[in-house]
Amino acid sequence: MAKYSVNNHSVENIISWINSGEIAIPEMQRPFVWEASKVRDLMDSLYKGYPVGYIIIWKNPDVKLKDGTFSNGKKIVIDGQQRITALTAAITGQEVVNQEYKKIPIRISFNPLDEKFEVCNPALEKDSKYINDISEVFKPDFNCFNFAIQYGSQNDSNPSDINNTLVKLKGILGNSIGVIELNQELDIETVTDIFIRINSKGTVLSQADFAMSKISSNEKYGGDIIRKTIDYFCHLNQRPMDLEVIKSNDQEFAKLDEFNKIQWITNNTDDIYSPSYTDILRVAFTSQFHRGKLSDLVNLLSGRNFETRDYEEEIAEKSYDRLHDGVLKFINKTNYDRYMMILKSAGIIDASLIRSDNALNFAYALFILLRDKGVHPNTIETVVRKWLVLSILTGRYSGSPESMFDYDIKRFNANDPEEYLKSVELGQLSDAYWEHILPERLNTSVASSPYFKLYLMAQVHSGDKGFLSSQITVGALISNRGDIHHLFPKKYLQRNCHNSRSEYNQIANYAITQSEINIQIKDDAPNIYMAKILEQIESKKSVIGGILTKEQLNESFKQNCIPEEFVNYDVNTYYEFLARRRYLMSQKIRDYYFSL
Repeated sequence: MAKYSVNNHSVENIISWINSGEIAIPEMQRPFVWEASKVRDLMDSLYKGYPVGYIIIWKNPDVKLKDGTFSNGKKIVIDGQQRITALTAAITGQEVVNQEYKKIPIRISFNPLDEKFEVCNPALEKDSKYINDISEVFKPDFNCFNFAIQYGSQNDSNPSDINNTLVKLKGILGNSIGVIELNQELDIETVTDIFIRINSKGTVLSQADFAMSKISSNEKYGGDIIRKTIDYFCHLNQRPMDLEVIKSNDQEFAKLDEFNKIQWITNNTDDIYSPSYTDILRVAFTSQFHRGKLSDLVNLLSGRNFETRDYEEEIAEKSYDRLHDGVLKFINKTNYDRYMMILKSAGIIDASLIRSDNALNFAYALFILLRDKGVHPNTIETVVRKWLVLSILTGRYSGSPESMFDYDIKRFNANDPEEYLKSVELGQLSDAYWEHILPERLNTSVASSPYFKLYLMAQVHSGDKGFLSSQITVGALISNRGDIHHLFPKKYLQRNCHNSRSEYNQIANYAITQSEINIQIKDDAPNIYMAKILEQIESKKSVIGGILTKEQLNESFKQNCIPEEFVNYDVNTYYEFLARRRYLMSQKIRDYYFSL
């Protein structure tokens, strides 16, 4: 089987494919990111007969209709969308949507005397030498000869020369662009590999990109509505001020129930979970189809029957309906708010505490699945909360996330959720994990480590106060960007031959505290600065952080996993301190997990 064919097609043919709907260009309704100058350069290259690169097309499979006949699948452009959008905008005058979701024209001007293209501007509009908008030249009723006579008299030029130049300009429609058409039987992995090899910029094309292109190409089953719902939700989450612009720009969509259901996000103040379109697709698909591989979604939206290997319209229709339901459940305000509540109840009060989009996505998919199954809300909260933390603890979705998504969602769907959770706990979180594996994973200098973030989540969950603070909690310090303090000050360690970052920036040497405490501790050894604090406590003087009693100091040590012997430590016991604190941090995370 040939993997692809390469042919040259005229610009006119390609534009006719778009106008007839034979080729799907989702980007005509999504933000156009090219600068107008790039559109100008593209037109100049076509005018001069220069190559403008290949367009890569992947044809949707032909599907079997309910009456037994077949329908030809649309062609999806997977590389070259911006070029085709630019061509269509410049030649036909069709408006594009900019990054603020405003519809704007891309007006390219042309000087027939100098044969020069420019982006139209107010100065050129007043210059009789320029045709303000070349799309006028490409209209069927444009008469080159009559225009040349008028232009010649205005600019003291030879009408015949102007006419020849205009004919050459219109000749752009006959110029060829290379089109690589990938075989419709190819799987996504092969298409992705071909794309990467052909694309000179090394751009990565994700399976979510394929899925989104597939979705928006099918207006028959509301794919365009699904895509707009996802796109606008993500955009308004980042730029709520664009609500009225979108409403004005897309009045048809603004009348739909889907638009009403996403407007609440403009008042959302939680930024713990800021989903991209990939996140929404993954959650909606996983929760509704009980599968984890987005390549399966692309196949199902094509109507793939996994048993017969045929493509059937009925499967495609049902798949679009299920995906639509999944997207609506994702954007549902009640679902979203309850999921945010679960995250916060687990100590996740700030986006900086969790970097694993995959863990967040699966936990939300699990939440929706369990709600669909009618599981008791208390059970849902417990299972989702613990599963999220377990996923981070074990790095469950860091290797092959799609395979693990697929594995886990099928088992949660088929089994009692609490029982499946317990079975994974027994296998993954044994005593050996807490006693040896987790302390060893804490032996790192990466402050962004998920394990250090989990430790901070445990502190937030417990309501712990910052190191040497009598009033300020770790949660408040995180929310207000408190200091990450070196318990053994960095400069002190550097003075004593611990110059490597991997040594002085050990996770076990970190504690979150108030800035003023961090400043006053300075660069002394722990036994020196702690002696000063103990002396102040004994004399009942005001202490940095407001600690007034020995009991409060002991509680600060306990909450921050600091050994009692810390008051005697110096550089000679630094490694002993790290080992002991890693163990204490591990035990705190363990207690936190089982308290969830």
